[in-house]
Amino acid sequence: MSMMSEFKDFAMRGNVIDMAVGIVIGGAFGKVVSTFVANVLMPPIGILLGGVDFSDLAITLLASRGDAEAVLLSYGVFVQALVDFLIIAFAIFMVVKAMNSMKQEEEKPAPAEPPAPSKEEVLLAEIRDAIRSS
Repeated sequence: MSMMSEFKDFAMRGNVIDMAVGIVIGGAFGKVVSTFVANVLMPPIGILLGGVDFSDLAITLLASRGDAEAVLLSYGVFVQALVDFLIIAFAIFMVVKAMNSMKQEEEKPAPAEPPAPSKEEVLLAEIRDAIRSS
């Protein structure tokens, strides 16, 4: 089998295609959540905290000198990214939880039928019935 045909078989497997679709949708979902956090969620939180813009929160490590810009430790951007992550992680958790619950409902085994009586039990039942009828 040539390397190209092996690669084609690998790439056309359902799992690989599902993973690729998941990555594309996940990337788009991440952008939506990042935009939501940056433009909808963080401004009201900033107002509640006294008009703070999280993207501007930083500690100056080295002041600007001449043409060189100041060196900043921008922890506000990190806080915003952390909120993005928490929202995305929670949304993915909820989707996985819903899928698992649907899968468990699907996989419930049918109630097992009681096993057929053994030959000895059948013989003993016949003997019992014969004694009762006498």
